[in-house]
Amino acid sequence: MVSMFTRKHIPTLGKPILLQGHERSITQIKYNREGDLLFSVAKDTVANVWYSVNGERLGTYNGHTGAVWCVDCDWDTKNVLTGSADNSCRLWDCETGKQLALLNTNSAVRTCGFDFSGNIIMFSTDKQMGYQCFLNFFDLRDPQQMEDNNPYLSVPCSECKITSAVWGPLGEFVIAGHENGEINQFSAKSGEILKKAKEHTRQINDIQTSVDLTMVITASKDNTSKLFDCNSLDHIKTFRTDRPVNSAAISPIMDHVVMGGGQEAMDVTTTSTRIGKFEARFFHAAYEEEFGRVKGHFGPINCVAFHPDGKSYSSGGEDGYVRIHYFDPHYFDFELEA
Repeated sequence: MVSMFTRKHIPTLGKPILLQGHERSITQIKYNREGDLLFSVAKDTVANVWYSVNGERLGTYNGHTGAVWCVDCDWDTKNVLTGSADNSCRLWDCETGKQLALLNTNSAVRTCGFDFSGNIIMFSTDKQMGYQCFLNFFDLRDPQQMEDNNPYLSVPCSECKITSAVWGPLGEFVIAGHENGEINQFSAKSGEILKKAKEHTRQINDIQTSVDLTMVITASKDNTSKLFDCNSLDHIKTFRTDRPVNSAAISPIMDHVVMGGGQEAMDVTTTSTRIGKFEARFFHAAYEEEFGRVKGHFGPINCVAFHPDGKSYSSGGEDGYVRIHYFDPHYFDFELEA
């Protein structure tokens, strides 16, 4: 079968904006709702916030003493949440950088997020050092919960640890990806598992929602990325590559998804850079076909994110850089060649 797609390098405007604010590999990047700010965290204890339009660094959130695994920002860009390998989840004032709350845990905090209202936070802890994985929920409107470090709901995940998680629509549940490739919906009220899906064969590295929260996209070590319905967890599409996928994002304006990956971090130094294949790959969401790539990172891509206006995207790499790519006008006229 001849592919309908002629794969080409996607035209991006000029050089990408290079954000140099980390000394170790990037673990997550996140835009705020308007897209004027980009948050980045890495294995070097620092959380940075940047102006996305020109790559100027606005400031840092200092306090963590271990690798920072996750970051999120609430919908009105008031507070920032970070989770770290120093066994803590921290709440910050976005504008001043002041630490508002410190939640100590027994093991590393792997994922974190605000619900749509910005009132409820969730974070998951790793299964390590004899402690099992927990998914914790705090209500920020109750200061006592934060002071006493006492979540209103703590869900044990004894079977398989959570490796990535996002809030579903209306803050009713959290969609979590696990080490064994399973996806679960956890109720934010009762903690029970509402729905399950097992389409991946290996660990899920990343889960991101579509802009309208109707779909989620997963990125897995089994070399695929998959699209699911948020509410039913019905499997919709599969995007296949020849490398483990570290991150995937859904375009807010086009039927496109972007995926980033490469070899696993521990294999990187043992292969030549040419074999690395560290491009961001673009797939058509309906046809499951790859139609373009963007080169850039020296090493695997650990995280990708579309700007909320869909006119640019960012990627964070094992090389410690975040790159912001603006799409050329031709990108928006892209039509499938049947």
